[in-house]
Amino acid sequence: MPVQKGNILIVDDNKSILSTLEILLSSEFADVTAISNPNLILSELRKKDFNIVLLDMNFTAGMKTGNEGIYWLGKIKVANPDVSVVMITAYGDIDTAVRALKAGASDFIVKPWDNEKLIATLKLAIQLNLSKKEVRYLKERESELKKELNREQRDIIGSSPQITNVLKLARKVARTDANVLITGENGTGKELIAQEIHRLSGRADELLVNVDMGAITETLFESELFGHMKGSFTDARENRQGKFEIAHKGTLFLDEIGNLSFHLQAKLLAAIENRQITRIGSNDTVPVDIRLISATNKNLENMVKQGLFREDLYYRINTIQIELPPLRERGNDIITLAEFFMRKYTFKYNKPDLKINQQSLDKLMGYSWPGNIRELQNTIEKAVILSETAVIKPEDLYLRPVAEIKNLDSIATIEEMEEKMMLLALEKNNGNFTAAAEQLGITRQTLYNRLRKNRQNDQ
Repeated sequence: MPVQKGNILIVDDNKSILSTLEILLSSEFADVTAISNPNLILSELRKKDFNIVLLDMNFTAGMKTGNEGIYWLGKIKVANPDVSVVMITAYGDIDTAVRALKAGASDFIVKPWDNEKLIATLKLAIQLNLSKKEVRYLKERESELKKELNREQRDIIGSSPQITNVLKLARKVARTDANVLITGENGTGKELIAQEIHRLSGRADELLVNVDMGAITETLFESELFGHMKGSFTDARENRQGKFEIAHKGTLFLDEIGNLSFHLQAKLLAAIENRQITRIGSNDTVPVDIRLISATNKNLENMVKQGLFREDLYYRINTIQIELPPLRERGNDIITLAEFFMRKYTFKYNKPDLKINQQSLDKLMGYSWPGNIRELQNTIEKAVILSETAVIKPEDLYLRPVAEIKNLDSIATIEEMEEKMMLLALEKNNGNFTAAAEQLGITRQTLYNRLRKNRQNDQ
């Protein structure tokens, strides 16, 4: 008969019983350890990973209460919660054995025992132990997976008043479960703010599930968000959880929510209000507990007025609104971010000695950044890749050309015309503030100060 995989610790003060059990079980199980002193139990558990402890109920002569066994059962469960403990008891101690089961024992055997029944009981106890270990392993793996998925948290770079105020509001909101709407131009870092809110919330140990609403087709909307049952439509080959279920107890981030069609907005609203979803092909509702964060680069208030976005959904997702400033309004954060991306990409592309000169930084400061942080990141990465010298110069920075001033009717104010002229001069001179200032007939410092002042006035 093959030996059953498993380690067994036998604890009984009767040495003849110890010897009998050791001989019987050694032919059935991989490793059998026998001790007569219960005080050695914890040290033995530290030495080896036992699947089963076969434990006597009484150790003191004349003691029949079973309290000693229950006492050591408690100690074992504290030291190793997964180990299966099988109690050894006499016929008259059945009630005590039942107490032991309630206290965490897996089973009990009665003296004198039937060998086949004893071995069968121990094999079942080993299976129970292995099952517990598997469940613990899966839970730990799930926990690690959640940590890994949430680890993509990227730093929010900058110290300008604009971004500082945003972070202050985000951190204050994070402590609540309020629905948050993050607005701002493309590339301003809306997803980063959503990650920061989740990281600082009471749900940080659970998942942050991202959904790009602009990338979901209308036909797949319900399947993606609410899930489906096997066979509910042509390609439904298995049961599938939707994003709402996956985000249960965590945070659901709906990016580009302004792209959702009007009739699908009603289905989203129902799920948010009822806190439950129904998978496609099922009649059963599934309760969901999520924290909702949404983001858009569109003006939802105007869309509501135009009948393009449901007013009730707008107010439901917009308990707190966080508006992200465009990069052009963040002043020296442009330099801070540029230097951050320089460190990142010089390391990535193995160019540790590559630097960026002041003229290049001036050029970055003079650009309007219509693509915001994403465009700045792309610009720096491209410059690092293509650089052939030890210094990134203004001509190495590929920026979109500033539009020529052709129609003065489009200029609303003198300040606006002045700013466009200064930006055009900077563009023509590759971001060189000195050359641009000479062309405009002003000093370099005046050019810098006026650009900064105009941006402050725009805020």
